[in-house]
Amino acid sequence: MIKKTLTAIFCISQFTFAFATERPSVITTTVEIQPFQQVPKTVIIKTKKFKIRIDKQPNGKYLYQSWAANAKITSKPSMIISDGELVPDGSGGNYYFRFLNNGFTYEVWRNYLTDSASKVPYTLSVKDENDKQIVNQDGFVVKQ
Repeated sequence: MIKKTLTAIFCISQFTFAFATERPSVITTTVEIQPFQQVPKTVIIKTKKFKIRIDKQPNGKYLYQSWAANAKITSKPSMIISDGELVPDGSGGNYYFRFLNNGFTYEVWRNYLTDSASKVPYTLSVKDENDKQIVNQDGFVVKQ
């Protein structure tokens, strides 16, 4: 009787091991990283020499329009650049808009995380076709 019971227990344990599935010891999950701040659909920035308006277009690209600093934004812009892109910069929420126009690169940086509490919220950077910076101006939000 004991022999039959031990044989039955042995067989059950063998079947259990044979049909057991291996489970991973590490559980993986997908985490979507969200920026700390939402990117506005429209932002108007004023630097020392320019007023800049950036609008998100229906196709997901961005439109850059600029005026002289003392001009009214309701007047015709002095420059319009379409098909700009939003480029994330790190995981802290910083980003910039990049626009290309006749070999020049226009970048408008959003400065969330900086090494100074007095750093302005936006910076305009313009580089020529040789990647030499020709404009670097800090800007403040006029309307968001």
